[in-house]
Formats: sequence, C-alpha cells, structure tokens
Amino acid sequence: MARDFRRFARFIAVGILNTGIGYALFLLVSLAGLAYPLTIFISTSLGVAVNFFTTGRIVFLNKRNALIFRFILAYGLVYLVNIGSTALIKTVLDNVYVIQAALAFPLAMLTYLLQRSFVFSTTAGGKSLERNEHP
Repeated sequence: MARDFRRFARFIAVGILNTGIGYALFLLVSLAGLAYPLTIFISTSLGVAVNFFTTGRIVFLNKRNALIFRFILAYGLVYLVNIGSTALIKTVLDNVYVIQAALAFPLAMLTYLLQRSFVFSTTAGGKSLERNEHP
C-alpha cells in the first residue's frame, strides 16, 4: 500500500512536470496556426519521448527501453480520447486552449492507469525495480 502511494506521488510530481511541458509544446505548436488535431498530435508526439524516460525511470523505476512500443500505444489511446473529448466539448465551448487545460488532469489519470496496468506492469513484462525500494 505504501509502495503504491509512493509510486502515485512520484507520478503526480513527474506528471506536473510532463503536463507543463506538454501544454507548453501545445501552445508553441499552436502558434503555427494548424488545426487542433494536428497540433495535439505534434505536441503529444514530442512529449512522448520526454515522458517515456521520466515516467519509466522515476515513477515506475523501470529502465527497459523496449517498453516504448507499449508506451506509444497507450499514448495513442490517450490521443484519441483527447481528440474525441476536445471535439465534443468544442460544440459548447469554442476555446481549445481552455479545453486542453481542463482535460489535462483527466487525461493524466487515464495515462497513469494505462501505464500502471499495460506499459510498466510486471505482468506485462515491465520488471519494475520497485521491489528493491525500502518500505
């Protein structure tokens, strides 16, 4: 239980950093005037590289680079949920910047669940180093 709490606390800390980087990338890319699906795709793609290393190594204590493929699949699903949610909300609020800010936390939670259960799960071949942590 304490180990799960520590991992979740690390996820929140790293998630704040990664979300800030991701949102900054979104704002920067959006200056090019691209449609929001392409802007979200580009900023998400750039953020995946940073997120894989920070999340894998700091949150899940895992250095297996081979898990990048599962990580990309998880982010692909998050991307689709992001696009769908943005399109739905955009029917009542026509401000993609506010929508993306509002979706940041729910998308982060979805990301954590996917990473914990699919990407870095020890049953999925994640071989976490967490068993070496002290209680």
